[in-house]
Amino acid sequence: MTWSKRVLETNRGTFEFFEKGEGPPLAVTHLYSEFNESGDYFADSLIENHHVYLINLRECGGSEKASAPHQLTMLETVLDLESIRNALGFDRWKFAGHSTGGMIGILYGIYFSDSLTKLLLANTAAREYMTFSKDCIYNEGHPEFVRMQDLMATLKRGDLTDRERESYTIERTKLSLFRPQDYHMTFNKNINKKLSAKRLDFFSRELHTFDVTKKLSLIKAPTLIIAGKHDVQCPLLYSQELNEAIPHSTCIVFEQSNHYPHLEEVGKFSKVIARDFD
Repeated sequence: MTWSKRVLETNRGTFEFFEKGEGPPLAVTHLYSEFNESGDYFADSLIENHHVYLINLRECGGSEKASAPHQLTMLETVLDLESIRNALGFDRWKFAGHSTGGMIGILYGIYFSDSLTKLLLANTAAREYMTFSKDCIYNEGHPEFVRMQDLMATLKRGDLTDRERESYTIERTKLSLFRPQDYHMTFNKNINKKLSAKRLDFFSRELHTFDVTKKLSLIKAPTLIIAGKHDVQCPLLYSQELNEAIPHSTCIVFEQSNHYPHLEEVGKFSKVIARDFD
């Protein structure tokens, strides 16, 4: 079953989203992913207990374009999410974000906790995560740093065939799996989302100054933090920082996961969501 597409007018412009599932309203997004009716693995893991709104941010899919660069900042993105919540008529809703989606969630909790019944932050960080951790694959001290950089550079080339691009993409993703040999069993759905190059380029610059660790105590919404013990993108340290600083938080570590606990330990993830994010 595909996701249902909707277009919504808000006081900050027009936004496209996709909805699916039954239960309380839950917003899900990612900083530079372009979603469509095929859905998203992280969002799919939450539809059993929620009515999920999978949101295309500004410059993604059929959503509003940015008329000025500042509209692509994470803070402006949170303001856009608030306009969507208001236009849908919800006094409050839940928010869930994985990776860079979790960074948006952190800012949402800092500035608009009163709009949130609960907050889910998965495999994410409240500050730039590359410079000071050799456990991060984007740090020069990580053993797979060179290979990851080579793959990213290769994927930017315009002369790749579709088959070559798919092969390099799979190899890159395997670097973020606890069991890379299980790639095809892990990513087994016909999900074909894209990414917004404009948002990704902006994030690559914004990330270098991103640090809201001193504001984490302002998050008042009950917060569930999920972390893969072997995460090479946002290492476990950063989830532990979140748990120490956010007042009403719980951190669940997935012992046999890298960057994708919702796919690498599906059964445990479902139980945690049902128990701690109901």
